[in-house]
Amino acid sequence: MARPTKRIALVVAMLCAVRYGAAQDTPLLSGGVGFLTSTNGGNTTYSPVIEPLIAIPIGDRFLVESRAILIESFVPDQTGYDHNHFIALTYLQGDYLASRHLTIVGGSFLTPFGTFNERLSPVWINNLQDGPLIAGLGTGTGTGLGGELRGSAISRNKYSIDYVGYFSARSGNEQFNSQRSAGGRVSLYLPDNRVEVGLSYGRLLQGTQENFYGMHVWWEPKDTAFRLRSEFARAHHAQGYWIEADYRTKAFGGLDSWVGRIEPVLRMQQTFRRDQIVSDGLPLVNTQRVDFGLDYNLPHNTRILTSYARQFSSTGDKNIWETGIVYRFLFPTWKGK
Repeated sequence: MARPTKRIALVVAMLCAVRYGAAQDTPLLSGGVGFLTSTNGGNTTYSPVIEPLIAIPIGDRFLVESRAILIESFVPDQTGYDHNHFIALTYLQGDYLASRHLTIVGGSFLTPFGTFNERLSPVWINNLQDGPLIAGLGTGTGTGLGGELRGSAISRNKYSIDYVGYFSARSGNEQFNSQRSAGGRVSLYLPDNRVEVGLSYGRLLQGTQENFYGMHVWWEPKDTAFRLRSEFARAHHAQGYWIEADYRTKAFGGLDSWVGRIEPVLRMQQTFRRDQIVSDGLPLVNTQRVDFGLDYNLPHNTRILTSYARQFSSTGDKNIWETGIVYRFLFPTWKGK
């Protein structure tokens, strides 16, 4: 577990240092707060969570951004409740907008392998409480410590190609833990069809070196509130995929009607063992899981999350019930010029 005072002091020091700097635009504080419950195999966990995110523009070309996480977990036991807490920075990076086609990133960044780690993992975005079983393939510790080159290589009316390449140093620091690795991702987006297809590659450069390969496909048809997202990842010892779809209807008064706020979610996923030497963070046996979610989008960026999952494997099947309420907030940290 991380030490709370050390983490809080780091966040406060960062904010104070920039507050009295030469920032020309107003920093924004965003993020989400929630209360989540999970009953896994008959054991229930209650978890209040806060994930604040800050974006601090400095002039026209620099941006400092960071996200933290604070979790309190309560598990019933014979004496009442067993309590654990965790406080840490998820990432802390600086961005330099070098040109229309290039952004240079330095610091502790989310590993850009696949899509879930960078785009869907925050509590206020994820449709389900849990991430996919393969979320750790190619991302290592989830963050890298080093640098990125990213941007739009080509942008046309009919298509665009985005890229990101990264290098991460090895770090055993309690806060900025990372593996020595390198890799990248390239994505093709077709705006007329609202389809994105991407390929990811990662190379672990420490210990037993190995390669990671990934592919993702996203589809969000025009004039609908239907979304289809999917990923495949392959490592030396295991591989797997997930497919997730969610939908909101506009047929009964639009998305802001009480019917339009209902959002069914379905995620299907499988993992496959290639050998039994190392887990790669995946189950040690072939596993299948299906999640059925029913979310409700309240006004003022508040969501109610409910889901039921059934997981199948040779070590035993189990049910997973999850509920929660999440609020997304966004406001300036202080009055701008």
